[in-house]
Amino acid sequence: MIPAAFDYEVAESTDHAVQLLGEHGDDAKLLAGGHSLLPLMKLRLARPSVLIDIGGLSDLAYIKDAGDHVEIGALTRMCDIAASDLLRRHCGLIAEAAGQVGDPQVRHRATIGGSLAHGDPASDPPVALLTVDAELVVRGPGGERTVPASGFFTNFFETALGPQDLLTSVRVPKLAAGTGWSYQKFHRRAIDWAIVGVAALVERDDGTVKRAAVGLTNMATTPLRSAGVESALAGRPASAEAFAEAAAHAPEGTNPPSDTNASAEYRTALSSILVRRALEAAVA
Repeated sequence: MIPAAFDYEVAESTDHAVQLLGEHGDDAKLLAGGHSLLPLMKLRLARPSVLIDIGGLSDLAYIKDAGDHVEIGALTRMCDIAASDLLRRHCGLIAEAAGQVGDPQVRHRATIGGSLAHGDPASDPPVALLTVDAELVVRGPGGERTVPASGFFTNFFETALGPQDLLTSVRVPKLAAGTGWSYQKFHRRAIDWAIVGVAALVERDDGTVKRAAVGLTNMATTPLRSAGVESALAGRPASAEAFAEAAAHAPEGTNPPSDTNASAEYRTALSSILVRRALEAAVA
């Protein structure tokens, strides 16, 4: 449970962090809250030669109204996201998912950027951001670029971030008036990763589903959208019967893992149950 030896650098700005990443190469890792990286280092599943501490970059810790979206700095703590009145007003799904990360001790240290950069398909914030079609702002040696959440998570613990890239902020679209949302998570203990999680948005027009978005946690090597459920709901009445029929499509296109918490078959069955519950809660 002791990490391998490493060097330690402190970034004084975002540009300095990018510079340090360039100087130290692929073996360097960024350190923010540390809740994802340090356990891997203690098990020696990760052996960075250099840790670049970005925890002091206070200009990356904020939540602000940016017109048609809410912008969240990458170093914003989960506890602040969960408590944000601005997010609760305009995109409550993100605040709700952040509030279900670990326990209070974890939420007071863990950052949104760290969660996204880690790329764990069992994590709660990535699937919520995928479901609302968020955009991620990345700074690298070539300047700044924007990556849609749909293209950010590329494989198991892999993302679109390059070796010299720093995730600086997340842009969360404001939901249309009347859009309901829900995040349903099944886990053994409050501090555990989701065995299965479901994020759902339902936009209605006179009782009919105008648009639905459904994201699945821990049902593949990346967080993913359930296209089958979304298609099955389009134009249907926002009823318990329609939600149950659509939820049957939840396993389509998934590849759930089998581990000590649950088998793939268990997750497959559970996904349909949680999708139905999430849809019903979104319109309650």
